[in-house]
Amino acid sequence: MFLVLPLLLVVGLLCAALVCVVALCRAHRTDTVAVVRALPELAATFLRYRRKKQ
Repeated sequence: MFLVLPLLLVVGLLCAALVCVVALCRAHRTDTVAVVRALPELAATFLRYRRKKQ
């Protein structure tokens, strides 16, 4: 049981990363640039939300 849960989490994370990479590769170039430019702002928003929650 203790080995299955971390394994499932790792597999799930890898699948999510693969889906994101494939979506970025299939997207139009202007869409990809917009997403990549928005990532720092998105990360900052998540960090602020996480700090407020604690």
